[in-house]
Amino acid sequence: MTHPGEPHHDDLSERLNRLRAGVLGANDGIVSTAGLVVGVAGASADRTAIFAAGVAGLVAGALSMAGGEYVSVSTQRDTERAALALEERELRDMPEEEERELALLYQDKGLSPELAARVAGELTEHNALRAHAEAELQIDPDSLTSPWQAAWASLVSFALGALVPLVAILLPPVAWRVWACAAAVLVGLVLTGVISARLGAGPVWRAVRRNVVVGTSTMAVTYGVGVLFGVTVQ
Repeated sequence: MTHPGEPHHDDLSERLNRLRAGVLGANDGIVSTAGLVVGVAGASADRTAIFAAGVAGLVAGALSMAGGEYVSVSTQRDTERAALALEERELRDMPEEEERELALLYQDKGLSPELAARVAGELTEHNALRAHAEAELQIDPDSLTSPWQAAWASLVSFALGALVPLVAILLPPVAWRVWACAAAVLVGLVLTGVISARLGAGPVWRAVRRNVVVGTSTMAVTYGVGVLFGVTVQ
């Protein structure tokens, strides 16, 4: 019996996958788009220029995130499949050696030789590939990572995150644009920090502080570059 709320392997893997592709995608959308639109706002007060830059950044960033996630997770999935195929061949060609290897793995985890051999034998009889994949490769053959799921999660979450600074900088008067964008981004970074900490069962304050420091630093630097560029070209 498991304890409620206790993070076991399958649940934790799915949770971390959602965290990486979802919440962090939104955080990237907030930070990168905020840096872009604030930088443009520092160089120009033209609302059309800011809007065009923000939309271009949103589309390019969302597609880039989705493509990167698809390629990365596809590579991981191919590697997992290759490892499983090799394990399947070894189980077919040398079953006794593989069972002894499995028993040694359980011995290394603290079981006695007799109990380790018994566990290895029973697990091999039940589902040899699954037993060896989980013990040797840390792979669940029935739950491989999905590149399409990761790609779509990254695309949608990045786009939603990017809308926060884009909308915030376009709506207020010119004098309040940067401050309104900074405030909206700050709220968004706090929220993504809290959510990421909750999903990963980590400390909330550390995640929030990390998000806020990186996000505000990005906006400050890009705004300064935008102001410098705007002064230079005028």
